[in-house]
Amino acid sequence: MNRVHGVVSGRVQGVGFRYFTFTTAISNHITGWVRNCSDGTVEFEAQGQESDLNHFLTLIEKGQFPAKVTNLKTDSIEVDLREGKFKILN
Repeated sequence: MNRVHGVVSGRVQGVGFRYFTFTTAISNHITGWVRNCSDGTVEFEAQGQESDLNHFLTLIEKGQFPAKVTNLKTDSIEVDLREGKFKILN
Protein backbone atom coordinates (compact mmCIF):
# COMPACT_ATOMS: atom_id res chain seq x y z
CA MET A 1 0.00 0.00 0.00
CA ASN A 2 1.33 3.44 -0.98
CA ARG A 3 0.07 7.02 -0.55
CA VAL A 4 1.06 10.19 -2.38
CA HIS A 5 0.35 13.87 -2.06
CA GLY A 6 0.03 15.53 -5.46
CA VAL A 7 -0.36 18.98 -6.98
CA VAL A 8 -1.59 19.36 -10.56
CA SER A 9 -0.92 22.56 -12.52
CA GLY A 10 -2.36 23.81 -15.79
CA ARG A 11 -5.96 24.42 -16.86
CA VAL A 12 -7.41 22.26 -14.10
CA GLN A 13 -10.06 24.44 -12.45
CA GLY A 14 -13.49 25.11 -13.89
CA VAL A 15 -13.15 22.19 -16.33
CA GLY A 16 -14.38 19.22 -14.24
CA PHE A 17 -10.91 18.06 -13.24
CA ARG A 18 -11.83 17.29 -9.62
CA TYR A 19 -14.71 15.07 -10.81
CA PHE A 20 -12.39 13.40 -13.36
CA THR A 21 -9.92 12.74 -10.53
CA PHE A 22 -12.74 11.34 -8.36
CA THR A 23 -14.06 8.94 -11.02
CA THR A 24 -10.53 7.89 -11.99
CA ALA A 25 -9.76 7.13 -8.35
CA ILE A 26 -12.92 5.09 -7.87
CA SER A 27 -12.31 3.02 -11.01
CA ASN A 28 -8.74 2.31 -9.88
CA HIS A 29 -9.55 1.35 -6.25
CA ILE A 30 -7.89 4.49 -4.86
CA THR A 31 -8.84 6.21 -1.61
CA GLY A 32 -8.06 9.80 -0.64
CA TRP A 33 -9.31 13.25 -1.58
CA VAL A 34 -9.04 16.06 -4.13
CA ARG A 35 -9.61 19.83 -3.87
CA ASN A 36 -9.06 23.11 -5.71
CA CYS A 37 -6.41 25.47 -4.35
CA SER A 38 -6.54 29.26 -4.36
CA ASP A 39 -3.49 29.45 -6.67
CA GLY A 40 -5.33 27.66 -9.51
CA THR A 41 -3.82 24.22 -8.91
CA VAL A 42 -5.59 21.04 -7.83
CA GLU A 43 -4.26 19.16 -4.80
CA PHE A 44 -4.90 15.53 -3.90
CA GLU A 45 -3.89 12.65 -1.70
CA ALA A 46 -4.25 9.19 -3.19
CA GLN A 47 -3.69 5.79 -1.65
CA GLY A 48 -3.78 2.27 -3.04
CA GLN A 49 -1.81 -0.71 -4.22
CA GLU A 50 1.31 0.32 -6.14
CA SER A 51 0.07 -0.81 -9.58
CA ASP A 52 -3.35 0.82 -9.09
CA LEU A 53 -1.76 4.04 -7.83
CA ASN A 54 0.69 4.18 -10.74
CA HIS A 55 -2.13 3.71 -13.26
CA PHE A 56 -4.19 6.42 -11.51
CA LEU A 57 -1.26 8.86 -11.63
CA THR A 58 -0.65 8.16 -15.33
CA LEU A 59 -4.29 9.00 -16.11
CA ILE A 60 -4.25 12.13 -13.94
CA GLU A 61 -1.10 13.36 -15.68
CA LYS A 62 -2.80 12.93 -19.08
CA GLY A 63 -5.94 14.73 -17.91
CA GLN A 64 -9.18 14.80 -19.86
CA PHE A 65 -10.43 17.46 -22.30
CA PRO A 66 -11.01 20.34 -21.71
CA ALA A 67 -8.45 20.17 -18.87
CA LYS A 68 -4.79 20.66 -19.79
CA VAL A 69 -2.26 19.33 -17.29
CA THR A 70 1.13 21.05 -17.56
CA ASN A 71 2.72 19.60 -14.40
CA LEU A 72 2.09 16.87 -11.85
CA LYS A 73 4.24 16.90 -8.71
CA THR A 74 3.92 14.02 -6.24
CA ASP A 75 5.58 13.09 -2.97
CA SER A 76 5.22 9.86 -1.00
CA ILE A 77 3.50 10.31 2.36
CA GLU A 78 2.40 8.09 5.24
CA VAL A 79 -0.39 5.59 4.53
CA ASP A 80 -3.74 6.18 6.30
CA LEU A 81 -5.23 2.75 7.00
CA ARG A 82 -8.44 4.28 8.43
CA GLU A 83 -9.43 5.83 5.11
CA GLY A 84 -12.12 3.98 3.19
CA LYS A 85 -13.13 6.08 0.18
CA PHE A 86 -12.18 8.89 -2.19
CA LYS A 87 -13.89 12.25 -1.79
CA ILE A 88 -14.02 15.72 -3.32
CA LEU A 89 -13.30 18.46 -0.79
CA ASN A 90 -14.47 22.05 -1.14
